[in-house]
Amino acid sequence: MRSDMTNTLDRTPDEDVPEFPMPRAAGCPFAPPPEMMRLHAERPVARVRLWDGSTPWLVTRHADQRALYGDQRLSVDPTRPGFPHMSAAFQEALSKNPPSFLHMDDPEHARIRRMVTGPFIIKRIEAMRPAVQKMTDDFLDTMLAGPKPADLVRALALPLPSLVICELLGVPYEDHAFFQDKSAVGVRRDASPEESRAASGALMTYLDEQIGAKLADPADDLLSDLAARTRTGDLTRHEAAMLGLLLLGAGHETTANMIALGVLALLEHPDQLAAVRDTDDPKVLAGAVEEMLRYLTIVHNGQRRLALEDIEVGGQLIRAGEGVIIPGATGNWDHGVFPDPERLDITRDARRHMAFGFGVHQCLGQPLARLELQVVYRTLFRRVPTLRRAAALEEIPFKDDGVVYGVYELPVTW
Repeated sequence: MRSDMTNTLDRTPDEDVPEFPMPRAAGCPFAPPPEMMRLHAERPVARVRLWDGSTPWLVTRHADQRALYGDQRLSVDPTRPGFPHMSAAFQEALSKNPPSFLHMDDPEHARIRRMVTGPFIIKRIEAMRPAVQKMTDDFLDTMLAGPKPADLVRALALPLPSLVICELLGVPYEDHAFFQDKSAVGVRRDASPEESRAASGALMTYLDEQIGAKLADPADDLLSDLAARTRTGDLTRHEAAMLGLLLLGAGHETTANMIALGVLALLEHPDQLAAVRDTDDPKVLAGAVEEMLRYLTIVHNGQRRLALEDIEVGGQLIRAGEGVIIPGATGNWDHGVFPDPERLDITRDARRHMAFGFGVHQCLGQPLARLELQVVYRTLFRRVPTLRRAAALEEIPFKDDGVVYGVYELPVTW
C-alpha cells in the first residue's frame, strides 16, 4: 500500500524537472554539479529530463544508491523499453547490438563474469606490481628526457594503462593508437550514431581477429583464455570478442582519466600531494587512492537502470518501467557518510565510496586500477618533486562531454 509521501514527487511540474546531465560550476572542476548537489539536499529522489525528453529518476543519496545497486528488481538491460539511455548513439549501440555482460542481468551476467574474474583476483594483480613499476619508470624516463612542458596525458596517463591492459589481454601494444582512438569515440556523449557504429564495428572486427589469432596460436594471456572457451562452447566467438573489447576499453580509458585528473587534483592540493609523496606506508598510500577515487568519481553521468517492478526508495515510489540514474558523485559527496566531502583528505576512511559501483555489477578491474594508481601517484611525485601545471587551470580542457570525466591534456613542467 502506498504512503501519502510516495506521491509527492510524481506531481513535480515540468518546469521543475532539470536537464541531465548538469554542468559543473566554473572554476570548480573537481566538484559535482551544484544543481545535482542541490537535488541531493532537497529532493534526493527526483525526476530529471534526458536528451530524448524522457524523465527518469535521479537517486542521489548514498544509502539509497547502495540499496538500489543490490536490488534485483532493477535491470541493466538497455533493450528494455524505458531504459534511460545516455544519448542517441548509446541507444542505438546498446539496443541493436548483442549485449556485453555489463548489460546483462543475472543469471546470464554471473555466468559470463565468472569466466573473466580469475585474471583480476587481487593476488594475481598484486604480482604485477613490479612490472607496472618498471613501465611507470620507463615512461617517466622518456618524459624527463624530452622537451618541457610535456602533456602528462600523452606522456604517462594514457600509455601506462594501455600497455598494462595490452600485456594482460595479449594485444599488441603497437596497435594502441588504433584502439585508443576508437575507444574515445565510444565514450563520447556527443558522438553521432554513425560515428559510434563505425568505431564499435572497427573495434569488434579487431577483437574478433585477435580471438582468431589466439585460437591458432594461444599464449598465456586473457584473450587466449577467452578463445579457449569458444572451443568448449562456453562462449560464442562474438561473446569472446565482446568481452575482449569491454576489457580493452575499460582497462585503459577509466584509469587513464583517473591518473591525469588525480595528478591535477593533487597539484591543486599541495599538502595532500606532499603526504602522498612522502609516505612509506603502503596502507597510507592505498587509503590515499581510495580518497582520490571518492573525491573525483570520474564515471560522472550515473549508472543507468530500469525498474522491473514497483520499488520504493527514499519515500518515493518508482514504478515498473521507469528509468533510474545513480550518480556516484553525489553518493561519494554525501555529508552523512563522508564529513566535509568537498575537502580532499587522504587520511579519511573513504572505503565506502562507490567510484567502482556497488553490488554484482561493480567494476571488474578495480584491483588493477588501484595498483596502477598507487604506483603512479607515489612514483611521479617522488621522481619529479617540482612537477607543476604549465597552464592556468581555466585553460585545461576537461572532458565534460564524455562518459568518463578527466582532461584531454595536462601540460606540466618541472
